[in-house]
Amino acid sequence: IKGDFRMLKSANGVQMFGDVARRKRYFYALLMILLMIGAAELLMEREIIFPEMAALTIGMWIVDKRVWRVSRIGVVVLMTLGAIAGVCIVRYSPFPLLANLMFAFALAAICLTLSRATLVPQISVCMLPVLLETESWVYPVAVFIMSVIVVGGQWGMERMGLREKITYTSVSVNWREALVRWAFLLMTVAAVVLLAVYTENLYFILPPLIVTYVEFANSKAGFRNRPVQVLLVLFTAAVVGVFFQVVGHGYLHLPEVVVVFPIFICMFFLFEFLEKFFAPAGAVALIPMIVPEEGLFWLPLQVLVGATLFIGLAMICFQRCLHWPRAQLIVCLVPPFIRDLRKRSL
Repeated sequence: IKGDFRMLKSANGVQMFGDVARRKRYFYALLMILLMIGAAELLMEREIIFPEMAALTIGMWIVDKRVWRVSRIGVVVLMTLGAIAGVCIVRYSPFPLLANLMFAFALAAICLTLSRATLVPQISVCMLPVLLETESWVYPVAVFIMSVIVVGGQWGMERMGLREKITYTSVSVNWREALVRWAFLLMTVAAVVLLAVYTENLYFILPPLIVTYVEFANSKAGFRNRPVQVLLVLFTAAVVGVFFQVVGHGYLHLPEVVVVFPIFICMFFLFEFLEKFFAPAGAVALIPMIVPEEGLFWLPLQVLVGATLFIGLAMICFQRCLHWPRAQLIVCLVPPFIRDLRKRSL
């Protein structure tokens, strides 16, 4: 079995899990996620399950490069402030859901701009309690503790030589350009939120999908050239999460700390097969553990629709893909692993 495992190949022919240091980072990331789910079950506090923490562990532990430009103390402060702001909005705001979600988005945008950070997951940590109507102060406490563990883990991995050392450099901000960009993002997000609320399809606007939109709009990373692949990864994450939650927890009555194990084994295999990481997919995979059971079967379809809307908006409005030549569009819209398979068949 061990020999067969080592012979597994990715779409590009590279040995899967061939990097020993990265295998260790996968292992530590899985332990972190198991710790979060186990603590939530042991203490019977659902608010401890914070899906974006999976995205943070993927981005800060597994990916061997800088994903977000933010200091370690900045990660803890921004994530904790976002969690506190989200709970405060739920507890004290008299406004309807649409206004509260936009308020949470705007607060996160202001924090990110003023701190000159690109830690987009803060948007999710602020909007999630509003969407789920979380009022418990357990949520920000859990976010604080897990953020400390994640940044401490990254520091420890650097010290042990398990990953490259990350050097923090602040982002230079053109205040006028930033204001215009965030204002446009706010308006477009509000339009999708209005559609989701009006049609009662709230999973269109899951915070990891909004994070995906902002990442596509602001980041210059390579995933912007793979929109269809990112869309399929998000959809697959939702399917995997729902399948194991329904079968493992719903029918077999297994503890969720057991259920989450195969979920992330599947996600890690997917990342290795594609040889590309997309941190929000980890958050999407955990969403089925915190939403009502009656809506689980429709969650993957709504994730697919919501991700299509947000990625489509980003491609049209920020990358102006409608003006691209046909060849560039084809390369962009056909996932790399499909192109690789086609080349092999030829």
